[in-house]
Amino acid sequence: MKIFKFGGASVKDANSVKNVANILNKFTNEQLIVVVSAMGKTTNALERLTDAYFHKKENSEQILEEIKSYHFNITEQLLTNKQHPFFDELENLFVELKWAIEDEPTAKYNQEYDQIVSMGELISTKIISAYLNEIGIKNKWVDARGIVQTDNTYREGKVDFSLTEQLVKKDVLPLFNSINIAITQGFIGGTSENFTTTLGREGSDYTAAIMAYCTNAENVTIWKDVPGVLNADPKWFDNTTKISELTYQDAIELTYYGATVIHPKTIKPLQNKGIELHVRSFVHPDEPGTVVKESGRKLPIPSFIFKINQVLVSLQPKDFSFIAEENLSRIFEVVFRLGIKVHMMQLSAINFSLCTDFEREKMDEFINIMQNEYKILFNEDVELCTIRYYDQSTLDRVCINKTILLEQKSRYTAQLVLKTIL
Repeated sequence: MKIFKFGGASVKDANSVKNVANILNKFTNEQLIVVVSAMGKTTNALERLTDAYFHKKENSEQILEEIKSYHFNITEQLLTNKQHPFFDELENLFVELKWAIEDEPTAKYNQEYDQIVSMGELISTKIISAYLNEIGIKNKWVDARGIVQTDNTYREGKVDFSLTEQLVKKDVLPLFNSINIAITQGFIGGTSENFTTTLGREGSDYTAAIMAYCTNAENVTIWKDVPGVLNADPKWFDNTTKISELTYQDAIELTYYGATVIHPKTIKPLQNKGIELHVRSFVHPDEPGTVVKESGRKLPIPSFIFKINQVLVSLQPKDFSFIAEENLSRIFEVVFRLGIKVHMMQLSAINFSLCTDFEREKMDEFINIMQNEYKILFNEDVELCTIRYYDQSTLDRVCINKTILLEQKSRYTAQLVLKTIL
């Protein structure tokens, strides 16, 4: 058993779907669970639809029609017989989505979000499964909501691995008695009450790892538009280097600090069972890419991770008392309750600083809660640079035309909060 994962960029249009079919055609003698994301930027569009429905920000019907037209256009290029019965099935999916936004919201935002945004994966996998069957690549479509079982933490569903593994063995593995390929959705799961949950943004990689864990798969392959794991994002560096091999530990460190090529939750389930992870290019599928596995090999070169649109917040007690355990407990209780993700923090005698994504609503609420007890210093529009296996030349390189607001170093990792000098 092998697990393949294809992201939105790999199925963004009809030609991309045909390319996926060409890749799968090379593996028709293998048993494959194929995990697929929503097509192109559909998740972003469905987030707009959710906001339009819940907050009345835009015309929800217009957004829905744009999403529908995009998917029907792709399907019409793939299935040239306009009388194909799948068009009725696709129409029904959009009727279901229309019903979801007709009445006023009855649940909290995050729950409504999951019911709407999850439709992207359901639609994309239905289209791809139908097309593959049409061209002779026989497969079965599997609804991940009945397999990947989570609690009801909407938008960040926590997976019940024991129950999920039971369901995979009961409902998925028997399919391979008659076919070699199962198509399912990334990113989504279900609760015991039959509500849909999502696993966190970009969570399809995590779904692939869950499937691998539950099937004791030989390996997982994530197909990307890059040749493998690079030592920096090409958007930031002109001269990047592909890393041919990574240890689980280095991969976990890189994803924790924000490397986007692999979802942060992906590595642990694979490491627990010693399952290799391959990152390969769907543009050049015959090239080897990067392998993540257990080994004593450390990263051969420094790796850079940049997070932009960050905010640096510093809190000082108004009475100049020391920041002690009770202060930190209070601060972190608020951070947790508001869902603020801390990427870096630093503590001194009378000052506590944290760097996080700048989300205006959350930050306004955080300041409103804390300002009675603390003097708050606030730096917007900063960036966080993390360097794994740094040296002085790499530090100098990222600090050109930048002011260092906060710096933190360990044996292998340096983090810098930087502000551009205007």
